[in-house]
Amino acid sequence: MAKRSGGNQQKVLLAKWLEMQPKVILLHEPTQGVDIGSRRHIFGYLATAASRGAGILLASADQADLVNLCHRVLVFSRGRVVAEPPVPL
Repeated sequence: MAKRSGGNQQKVLLAKWLEMQPKVILLHEPTQGVDIGSRRHIFGYLATAASRGAGILLASADQADLVNLCHRVLVFSRGRVVAEPPVPL
């Protein structure tokens, strides 16, 4: 079996999960450490899942992830919501 880059590993794993057509998807830093091409693929997979009715809960410190993937953003500090900036940020 050929070795896959980190981005390709994440894309393959995400694609396998999305094949099951989950109703809710929980993600933490889904594009951390991946190249721009892999990032675009991941955004596309998630947009497709959302268009099919999946709810996506995303935790990310990456503003590009939040702008490209979210309809609503909540900022937490010490377990409490401290802000709800408009999207796009």
